[in-house]
Amino acid sequence: MIKNILSGIQAYVGSFGLISQLKLWKYFIVPVVISLVTATIIGFTAYGLSDNIGVFLAKIWIWDWGKETVTTIASFIGAVFVLVIGFLLYKHIVMALSAPFMSPVSEKIETHLNGSFKHNHRKTTFQEQLIRGIRISLRNLSKEILFTIPLLLLSFIPIIGLVFTILLFLVQAYYAGFGNMDYTLERHLNYKESINFVGKNKGVSIGNGIVFMLCLLVPVLGIIIVLPLSVTAASLRTVALLNKENEKSVL
Repeated sequence: MIKNILSGIQAYVGSFGLISQLKLWKYFIVPVVISLVTATIIGFTAYGLSDNIGVFLAKIWIWDWGKETVTTIASFIGAVFVLVIGFLLYKHIVMALSAPFMSPVSEKIETHLNGSFKHNHRKTTFQEQLIRGIRISLRNLSKEILFTIPLLLLSFIPIIGLVFTILLFLVQAYYAGFGNMDYTLERHLNYKESINFVGKNKGVSIGNGIVFMLCLLVPVLGIIIVLPLSVTAASLRTVALLNKENEKSVL
């Protein structure tokens, strides 16, 4: 698992150079705009909701003594909750809406890697790619919420909460990497086959998602570069995995 996680991370090395070499920057214009608009909307919404959630939680404390302290803690918890949910919603919305624009990027990277060797690609339209992206994102979003809420609550436990915080980050990273890998898998595998494929390569997905999540921590610039870098890195690693599976099937 550790080896595969590192493999997913190492795929980012040289991503900028490859994007420039293959002249892929133009394909990222619309997804970057989608990313910026989505981040802005979620950011302003989160800013407005964090105080409201804090006040709501503080009302649970009916006593006067310690009211100010409880309100401060409740506001902090509310802000963290909104931030985590915001990250969760952001990545799934952006990945779903960007699917039709990322598929050509992934295909060009695959052609660059494999040369004249071609797989029997599934032929899909812009609409089909968008529907699949939304379907994958809704599936991952529902599952991620099931893990995120309990892990988020457990992360507030003193000392051992750090373990749950790390697990929460890895869960978010896994589903981010999942979405990035599916831009390539969409041409080769159907919906269920893609889920099984990523399930067998969890480490690579987590590794890709770790850098994805870390990019989002960089104000503004992170939102701009996260898709170009993460999709390129995921495409490189996913194509390599598919090639490896195809070699095994031939033998």
